[in-house]
Amino acid sequence: MVETTISVIKADIGSLAGHVVVPDFLFELARKELKAGVENKIINDFYVTNAGDDLELIMTHNKGENNEEVHRLAFETFLKGTELAREKKIYAAGQDILSDTFSGNVKGMGPGSAEMTIEERKSEPFAILMADKTEPGAFNLPLFKIFADPFNTAGLVIDPNLHDGFRFVIQDIMKDVPCFVEMKCPEEMYDVLALLGSTGRFTIKKVYRADGMVCASVSTDKLHAVAGKYVGKDDPVAIIRAHSGLPAMGEILEAFTLPHLVSGWMRGSHTGPLIPVGLKDSRCTRFDGPPRVIGLGFQVSNGMLVGPVDLFDDVAFDITRQRAMEVSDYLRRHGPFQPHRLSDDQMEYTTLPKVLSACANRFVEEEIVPKGTVKDTSDSAE
Repeated sequence: MVETTISVIKADIGSLAGHVVVPDFLFELARKELKAGVENKIINDFYVTNAGDDLELIMTHNKGENNEEVHRLAFETFLKGTELAREKKIYAAGQDILSDTFSGNVKGMGPGSAEMTIEERKSEPFAILMADKTEPGAFNLPLFKIFADPFNTAGLVIDPNLHDGFRFVIQDIMKDVPCFVEMKCPEEMYDVLALLGSTGRFTIKKVYRADGMVCASVSTDKLHAVAGKYVGKDDPVAIIRAHSGLPAMGEILEAFTLPHLVSGWMRGSHTGPLIPVGLKDSRCTRFDGPPRVIGLGFQVSNGMLVGPVDLFDDVAFDITRQRAMEVSDYLRRHGPFQPHRLSDDQMEYTTLPKVLSACANRFVEEEIVPKGTVKDTSDSAE
Protein backbone atom coordinates (compact mmCIF):
# COMPACT_ATOMS: atom_id res chain seq x y z
CA MET A 1 0.00 0.00 0.00
CA VAL A 2 1.29 3.49 -0.89
CA GLU A 3 2.23 5.55 2.14
CA THR A 4 1.35 9.23 2.44
CA THR A 5 3.54 11.75 4.27
CA ILE A 6 2.14 14.96 5.72
CA SER A 7 4.82 17.64 6.15
CA VAL A 8 4.27 20.95 7.93
CA ILE A 9 7.27 23.25 7.59
CA LYS A 10 7.21 26.83 8.91
CA ALA A 11 9.42 29.87 9.26
CA ASP A 12 9.24 33.52 10.18
CA ILE A 13 10.72 35.23 7.13
CA GLY A 14 9.21 38.66 7.72
CA SER A 15 5.98 40.25 8.81
CA LEU A 16 3.94 43.37 8.28
CA ALA A 17 4.25 46.31 10.70
CA GLY A 18 6.28 44.37 13.26
CA HIS A 19 5.81 40.80 14.52
CA VAL A 20 2.14 40.85 13.53
CA VAL A 21 1.11 38.95 10.41
CA VAL A 22 2.48 37.47 7.18
CA PRO A 23 1.83 39.87 4.26
CA ASP A 24 -0.21 38.79 1.25
CA PHE A 25 2.70 38.95 -1.19
CA LEU A 26 4.52 36.20 0.75
CA PHE A 27 1.42 34.00 0.55
CA GLU A 28 1.33 34.55 -3.21
CA LEU A 29 4.99 33.68 -3.61
CA ALA A 30 4.68 30.53 -1.47
CA ARG A 31 1.63 29.29 -3.39
CA LYS A 32 3.44 29.85 -6.69
CA GLU A 33 6.50 27.89 -5.50
CA LEU A 34 4.51 24.99 -4.08
CA LYS A 35 2.34 24.84 -7.20
CA ALA A 36 5.57 24.37 -9.16
CA GLY A 37 6.45 21.62 -6.68
CA VAL A 38 3.21 19.82 -7.59
CA GLU A 39 3.91 20.25 -11.32
CA ASN A 40 7.40 18.84 -10.82
CA LYS A 41 5.97 15.89 -8.87
CA ILE A 42 7.85 16.75 -5.68
CA ILE A 43 4.63 17.03 -3.66
CA ASN A 44 1.05 15.93 -4.27
CA ASP A 45 -0.85 18.79 -2.68
CA PHE A 46 -0.37 21.81 -0.41
CA TYR A 47 -2.02 24.52 1.64
CA VAL A 48 -0.37 27.81 2.66
CA THR A 49 -1.42 29.71 5.77
CA ASN A 50 0.01 31.66 8.70
CA ALA A 51 0.12 31.62 12.46
CA GLY A 52 0.82 35.25 13.32
CA ASP A 53 4.12 36.13 11.67
CA ASP A 54 5.00 32.54 10.74
CA LEU A 55 4.51 31.33 7.17
CA GLU A 56 3.15 27.75 7.29
CA LEU A 57 3.57 25.27 4.43
CA ILE A 58 1.32 22.19 4.69
CA MET A 59 2.26 19.56 2.10
CA THR A 60 1.46 15.96 1.20
CA HIS A 61 3.71 13.61 -0.77
CA ASN A 62 4.85 9.99 -1.04
CA LYS A 63 8.54 10.52 -0.38
CA GLY A 64 8.73 9.89 3.38
CA GLU A 65 10.00 12.07 6.22
CA ASN A 66 13.11 14.25 5.97
CA ASN A 67 13.03 13.93 2.19
CA GLU A 68 15.64 16.16 0.57
CA GLU A 69 13.45 17.23 -2.38
CA VAL A 70 10.51 18.22 -0.17
CA HIS A 71 12.64 20.04 2.38
CA ARG A 72 14.58 21.80 -0.38
CA LEU A 73 11.30 22.99 -1.91
CA ALA A 74 10.23 24.47 1.42
CA PHE A 75 13.64 25.96 2.20
CA GLU A 76 14.03 27.59 -1.22
CA THR A 77 10.50 28.98 -0.86
CA PHE A 78 11.58 30.60 2.39
CA LEU A 79 14.79 31.92 0.78
CA LYS A 80 12.89 33.49 -2.11
CA GLY A 81 10.36 34.89 0.35
CA THR A 82 13.17 36.35 2.44
CA GLU A 83 14.65 38.08 -0.61
CA LEU A 84 11.26 39.58 -1.47
CA ALA A 85 10.67 40.57 2.16
CA ARG A 86 13.97 42.44 2.20
CA GLU A 87 13.09 44.22 -1.02
CA LYS A 88 9.84 45.37 0.56
CA LYS A 89 11.70 46.26 3.80
CA ILE A 90 9.18 44.42 5.93
CA TYR A 91 10.09 43.67 9.52
CA ALA A 92 12.42 40.83 10.59
CA ALA A 93 12.97 39.63 7.01
CA GLY A 94 14.61 36.22 7.09
CA GLN A 95 14.52 35.99 10.89
CA ASP A 96 14.31 32.18 11.03
CA ILE A 97 16.79 31.53 8.21
CA LEU A 98 20.10 30.80 9.94
CA SER A 99 21.91 29.68 6.78
CA ASP A 100 21.33 30.08 3.06
CA THR A 101 23.14 26.83 2.24
CA PHE A 102 20.82 23.83 2.14
CA SER A 103 22.17 20.70 3.85
CA GLY A 104 19.67 17.97 2.98
CA ASN A 105 16.75 18.94 5.24
CA VAL A 106 15.69 21.99 7.25
CA LYS A 107 16.82 20.65 10.64
CA GLY A 108 19.27 23.03 12.22
CA MET A 109 18.70 25.67 9.55
CA GLY A 110 16.01 27.71 11.28
CA PRO A 111 12.63 26.54 9.94
CA GLY A 112 10.56 24.19 12.09
CA SER A 113 9.01 20.99 10.83
CA ALA A 114 6.61 18.25 11.86
CA GLU A 115 6.06 15.22 9.65
CA MET A 116 4.02 12.03 9.76
CA THR A 117 3.96 9.04 7.40
CA ILE A 118 0.80 6.94 7.33
CA GLU A 119 -1.00 4.18 5.56
CA GLU A 120 -4.32 5.84 4.82
CA ARG A 121 -7.35 4.42 6.59
CA LYS A 122 -10.88 4.32 5.16
CA SER A 123 -11.28 7.88 6.43
CA GLU A 124 -8.30 10.00 7.48
CA PRO A 125 -9.12 13.18 9.45
CA PHE A 126 -6.29 15.37 10.74
CA ALA A 127 -5.81 18.48 12.85
CA ILE A 128 -2.88 20.72 11.98
CA LEU A 129 -2.07 22.96 14.95
CA MET A 130 0.19 26.00 14.57
CA ALA A 131 1.26 28.32 17.40
CA ASP A 132 2.91 31.72 17.51
CA LYS A 133 4.88 33.63 20.18
CA THR A 134 5.72 30.55 22.19
CA GLU A 135 8.05 27.54 22.62
CA PRO A 136 8.19 23.88 21.47
CA GLY A 137 6.85 22.68 24.83
CA ALA A 138 3.64 24.69 24.40
CA PHE A 139 1.88 21.55 23.16
CA ASN A 140 2.97 19.34 26.09
CA LEU A 141 -0.12 19.95 28.22
CA PRO A 142 -2.79 19.66 25.51
CA LEU A 143 -1.15 16.58 23.96
CA PHE A 144 -0.98 14.88 27.34
CA LYS A 145 -4.65 15.67 27.88
CA ILE A 146 -5.57 14.35 24.41
CA PHE A 147 -3.75 11.04 24.71
CA ALA A 148 -3.60 10.35 28.46
CA ASP A 149 -6.29 12.25 30.39
CA PRO A 150 -9.67 10.45 30.61
CA PHE A 151 -11.26 13.66 31.92
CA ASN A 152 -10.50 15.20 28.52
CA THR A 153 -10.72 12.19 26.19
CA ALA A 154 -13.73 10.02 26.89
CA GLY A 155 -12.48 7.41 24.42
CA LEU A 156 -9.72 6.41 26.82
CA VAL A 157 -12.48 4.95 29.00
CA ILE A 158 -15.19 3.84 26.59
CA ASP A 159 -13.39 2.96 23.33
CA PRO A 160 -11.62 -0.43 23.45
CA ASN A 161 -9.24 0.71 20.68
CA LEU A 162 -7.88 3.43 22.99
CA HIS A 163 -8.03 1.41 26.18
CA ASP A 164 -4.45 0.11 25.94
CA GLY A 165 -3.06 3.63 25.99
CA PHE A 166 -0.40 5.53 24.05
CA ARG A 167 3.37 5.73 23.79
CA PHE A 168 5.03 9.13 24.07
CA VAL A 169 8.39 9.83 22.42
CA ILE A 170 9.88 12.68 24.46
CA GLN A 171 12.91 14.74 23.45
CA ASP A 172 15.38 16.59 25.66
CA ILE A 173 15.74 19.69 23.50
CA MET A 174 18.53 21.20 25.61
CA LYS A 175 21.03 18.50 24.63
CA ASP A 176 23.57 19.31 21.92
CA VAL A 177 22.78 15.95 20.30
CA PRO A 178 19.07 14.98 20.01
CA CYS A 179 18.13 12.64 22.88
CA PHE A 180 14.82 10.76 23.12
CA VAL A 181 12.98 8.48 25.53
CA GLU A 182 9.82 6.43 25.00
CA MET A 183 7.27 6.18 27.82
CA LYS A 184 3.86 4.53 27.90
CA CYS A 185 0.65 5.82 29.40
CA PRO A 186 -1.10 4.96 31.63
CA GLU A 187 1.65 2.66 32.99
CA GLU A 188 4.34 5.36 33.22
CA MET A 189 2.05 8.36 33.56
CA TYR A 190 3.80 9.89 36.55
CA ASP A 191 7.20 9.68 34.87
CA VAL A 192 5.74 11.22 31.72
CA LEU A 193 4.38 14.11 33.75
CA ALA A 194 7.67 14.53 35.60
CA LEU A 195 9.31 15.26 32.24
CA LEU A 196 6.57 17.10 30.35
CA GLY A 197 6.02 19.60 33.17
CA SER A 198 9.44 21.06 32.29
CA THR A 199 8.19 22.57 29.04
CA GLY A 200 11.42 24.44 28.32
CA ARG A 201 13.45 21.25 28.25
CA PHE A 202 11.34 18.16 27.55
CA THR A 203 8.92 18.15 24.62
CA ILE A 204 6.75 15.57 22.91
CA LYS A 205 8.18 14.60 19.53
CA LYS A 206 5.69 11.89 18.53
CA VAL A 207 2.81 9.91 19.96
CA TYR A 208 1.96 6.32 18.98
CA ARG A 209 -0.96 4.11 19.92
CA ALA A 210 0.01 1.06 22.00
CA ASP A 211 -0.03 -1.10 18.86
CA GLY A 212 2.40 1.22 17.03
CA MET A 213 0.01 3.37 14.97
CA VAL A 214 1.43 6.90 14.70
CA CYS A 215 -0.96 9.51 16.11
CA ALA A 216 0.85 12.83 16.50
CA SER A 217 4.02 14.60 15.42
CA VAL A 218 5.40 17.89 16.77
CA SER A 219 8.20 20.24 15.75
CA THR A 220 10.83 20.46 18.50
CA ASP A 221 13.29 22.83 16.84
CA LYS A 222 15.07 25.15 19.29
CA LEU A 223 16.43 28.13 17.37
CA HIS A 224 18.77 29.49 20.02
CA ALA A 225 20.43 26.09 20.38
CA VAL A 226 21.61 26.51 16.79
CA ALA A 227 22.20 30.25 16.65
CA GLY A 228 23.66 30.58 20.16
CA LYS A 229 21.50 33.64 20.80
CA TYR A 230 17.91 34.79 20.73
CA VAL A 231 16.65 34.93 17.13
CA GLY A 232 12.92 34.53 17.70
CA LYS A 233 10.68 32.06 19.47
CA ASP A 234 10.44 28.46 18.38
CA ASP A 235 6.74 28.52 17.51
CA PRO A 236 5.73 24.86 17.21
CA VAL A 237 3.50 23.03 14.76
CA ALA A 238 1.76 19.71 15.35
CA ILE A 239 -0.01 17.09 13.24
CA ILE A 240 -2.65 15.05 15.07
CA ARG A 241 -4.55 12.13 13.57
CA ALA A 242 -8.18 11.72 14.65
CA HIS A 243 -11.04 9.19 14.96
CA SER A 244 -11.35 5.47 14.15
CA GLY A 245 -9.48 4.15 17.17
CA LEU A 246 -7.88 7.50 17.99
CA PRO A 247 -9.13 10.53 19.93
CA ALA A 248 -12.04 12.25 18.18
CA MET A 249 -11.57 15.72 16.70
CA GLY A 250 -13.73 17.12 19.50
CA GLU A 251 -11.49 15.48 22.09
CA ILE A 252 -8.41 16.99 20.43
CA LEU A 253 -9.94 20.46 20.50
CA GLU A 254 -11.25 20.07 24.05
CA ALA A 255 -7.64 20.08 25.28
CA PHE A 256 -7.37 23.73 24.22
CA THR A 257 -10.30 25.00 26.28
CA LEU A 258 -7.80 25.83 29.03
CA PRO A 259 -5.65 28.79 27.88
CA HIS A 260 -2.62 27.37 29.69
CA LEU A 261 0.46 29.48 30.37
CA VAL A 262 3.37 29.27 27.94
CA SER A 263 6.72 31.01 27.52
CA GLY A 264 7.27 33.52 24.75
CA TRP A 265 5.15 36.58 24.05
CA MET A 266 6.97 39.93 23.92
CA ARG A 267 10.66 39.56 22.97
CA GLY A 268 10.42 35.85 23.74
CA SER A 269 10.74 36.79 27.41
CA HIS A 270 7.30 36.64 28.99
CA THR A 271 4.66 34.20 30.18
CA GLY A 272 1.18 34.36 28.68
CA PRO A 273 -1.91 32.25 27.98
CA LEU A 274 -2.14 30.26 24.74
CA ILE A 275 -5.31 31.49 23.03
CA PRO A 276 -7.10 29.31 20.44
CA VAL A 277 -8.24 31.59 17.59
CA GLY A 278 -9.64 31.37 14.10
CA LEU A 279 -7.60 32.30 11.04
CA LYS A 280 -9.13 35.76 10.95
CA ASP A 281 -7.48 36.45 14.32
CA SER A 282 -4.15 34.89 13.41
CA ARG A 283 -2.21 38.08 14.03
CA CYS A 284 -0.38 39.23 17.14
CA THR A 285 -0.86 42.80 18.31
CA ARG A 286 -1.19 43.34 22.05
CA PHE A 287 2.34 43.29 23.54
CA ASP A 288 3.25 41.31 20.40
CA GLY A 289 0.72 38.67 21.36
CA PRO A 290 -0.74 37.20 23.39
CA PRO A 291 0.48 33.73 22.35
CA ARG A 292 -2.04 31.99 20.12
CA VAL A 293 -2.75 28.74 18.34
CA ILE A 294 -4.74 28.11 15.17
CA GLY A 295 -6.14 24.77 14.10
CA LEU A 296 -7.03 23.56 10.62
CA GLY A 297 -8.91 20.34 10.00
CA PHE A 298 -8.25 18.30 6.86
CA GLN A 299 -9.14 14.94 5.39
CA VAL A 300 -6.33 13.17 3.55
CA SER A 301 -7.57 11.20 0.56
CA ASN A 302 -5.21 9.33 -1.77
CA GLY A 303 -2.41 11.71 -0.87
CA MET A 304 -4.50 14.84 -1.40
CA LEU A 305 -5.81 17.40 1.10
CA VAL A 306 -9.56 17.90 1.46
CA GLY A 307 -10.45 21.05 3.41
CA PRO A 308 -9.62 22.86 5.55
CA VAL A 309 -12.11 23.74 8.26
CA ASP A 310 -11.10 26.52 10.65
CA LEU A 311 -11.37 24.54 13.90
CA PHE A 312 -11.14 27.31 16.50
CA ASP A 313 -13.41 29.76 14.64
CA ASP A 314 -16.33 28.77 16.84
CA VAL A 315 -18.34 30.49 19.57
CA ALA A 316 -17.67 27.42 21.71
CA PHE A 317 -14.19 28.88 22.35
CA ASP A 318 -15.39 32.39 23.20
CA ILE A 319 -15.28 31.69 26.94
CA THR A 320 -11.73 30.36 26.58
CA ARG A 321 -10.68 33.50 24.75
CA GLN A 322 -12.34 35.71 27.39
CA ARG A 323 -10.58 33.82 30.18
CA ALA A 324 -7.27 34.15 28.33
CA MET A 325 -7.62 37.91 28.06
CA GLU A 326 -8.39 38.19 31.77
CA VAL A 327 -5.23 36.21 32.49
CA SER A 328 -3.31 38.44 30.08
CA ASP A 329 -4.50 41.56 31.90
CA TYR A 330 -3.46 40.10 35.24
CA LEU A 331 0.00 39.11 34.03
CA ARG A 332 0.65 42.41 32.26
CA ARG A 333 0.15 44.25 35.54
CA HIS A 334 3.36 42.55 36.76
CA GLY A 335 5.38 44.44 34.14
CA PRO A 336 9.07 43.38 34.33
CA PHE A 337 8.59 41.20 37.42
CA GLN A 338 8.32 37.43 37.55
CA PRO A 339 6.23 35.40 36.94
CA HIS A 340 5.28 37.50 33.88
CA ARG A 341 8.89 37.93 32.85
CA LEU A 342 10.63 34.57 32.50
CA SER A 343 13.11 33.29 35.07
CA ASP A 344 16.84 33.93 34.63
CA ASP A 345 17.63 30.47 33.27
CA GLN A 346 15.05 30.99 30.51
CA MET A 347 16.41 34.45 29.71
CA GLU A 348 19.91 33.18 28.91
CA TYR A 349 19.50 33.60 25.16
CA THR A 350 17.52 36.84 25.23
CA THR A 351 18.98 40.34 25.22
CA LEU A 352 18.74 40.65 29.02
CA PRO A 353 22.26 39.24 29.72
CA LYS A 354 23.75 42.22 27.85
CA VAL A 355 21.98 44.54 30.27
CA LEU A 356 22.96 42.51 33.34
CA SER A 357 26.62 42.26 32.29
CA ALA A 358 26.90 46.06 32.50
CA CYS A 359 25.83 45.87 36.14
CA ALA A 360 27.97 42.85 37.12
CA ASN A 361 31.24 44.68 37.91
CA ARG A 362 29.48 47.18 40.16
CA PHE A 363 28.78 44.58 42.85
CA VAL A 364 31.08 44.54 45.92
CA GLU A 365 31.32 42.16 48.87
CA GLU A 366 30.47 44.72 51.57
CA GLU A 367 27.20 46.45 52.22
CA ILE A 368 27.29 49.89 50.68
CA VAL A 369 26.62 52.98 52.79
CA PRO A 370 25.81 55.87 50.45
CA LYS A 371 28.09 58.92 50.74
CA GLY A 372 26.69 61.68 52.93
CA THR A 373 24.67 59.28 55.06
CA VAL A 374 24.24 60.66 58.59
CA LYS A 375 25.24 58.07 61.17
CA ASP A 376 23.00 57.53 64.21
CA THR A 377 24.94 58.92 67.20
CA SER A 378 22.11 58.73 69.72
CA ASP A 379 22.67 56.95 73.06
CA SER A 380 21.35 53.46 72.55
CA ALA A 381 20.92 53.08 76.35
CA GLU A 382 18.13 55.59 76.27
